[in-house]
Amino acid sequence: MTFSIVARSADGESWGVAVASKFLAVGNAVPAAVAGIGAVATQANANTAYKGLALAHLDEGATAPVALDHLLVEDPDRDHRQVGIVDMDGVAASHTGPACHDWAGGIVGDGYAIQGNILTGPEVVEAMEQAWAASDPGAPLADRLLAALRAGDDAGGDRRGRQSAALLVVRDGAGYGGHDDVAVDLRVDDHATPIPELARLLELNDLFLTATVEEDKIPVTEELDAEITALVRALGHDDLLEWAGTENYEMRVAPTGSWIDRRVLAILRASGPTTGADQ
Repeated sequence: MTFSIVARSADGESWGVAVASKFLAVGNAVPAAVAGIGAVATQANANTAYKGLALAHLDEGATAPVALDHLLVEDPDRDHRQVGIVDMDGVAASHTGPACHDWAGGIVGDGYAIQGNILTGPEVVEAMEQAWAASDPGAPLADRLLAALRAGDDAGGDRRGRQSAALLVVRDGAGYGGHDDVAVDLRVDDHATPIPELARLLELNDLFLTATVEEDKIPVTEELDAEITALVRALGHDDLLEWAGTENYEMRVAPTGSWIDRRVLAILRASGPTTGADQ
């Protein structure tokens, strides 16, 4: 009742899962990942204990195939399970039990495991693999996972229809304020078009919950500071930092106010009554 991709980024720094299903809140049941350890998707007649168990096996040094073997040996209902695992080194493993509902199957490759059940046919996982291979290896992992998920949906996806989707990506220090490893944790629990909605949420995630990269940092010169001050005061704020905190842009403005994110500056200018010169 689900199709998913579990993968590691080409640079070996990120792990993630993208999943979609005709099932309520698929993100609650299927994906799990820990930076530096690996990622897992458990589906079909999902055994949610697989998530913690698989990551524990990987943390103890097991490869993805060995971790998968441990899960299946210990589970009397393994014929009804489907699971994909990618370990810290990008080694992948996938299992589709013979009792999973047709069409069911999976594909593994260097750094990825793709699997699905109750699909329109094998073309779903094949399209996902093609989209993954065609995507830029240097692109953010979340974008590559979403591209693969969208390709699977376009190829037919879950033969019962659409309801939910989720995207989970981890990387050391990538979380809010750098305090955990969660780079992306987005869920569309009940929606007519969950994958486009997931894409919309990913754009918002990039704006509000990720840090500004160096090339998008605009130094706040004396002239720009005067413009920004006028804009934020016209909006009822004392200074840039107060405005940024109120609007949830605090990760995209320097704590000292010495730089501002290019996109946030554009948003501020569009919100205010005056317009400054392009930077």
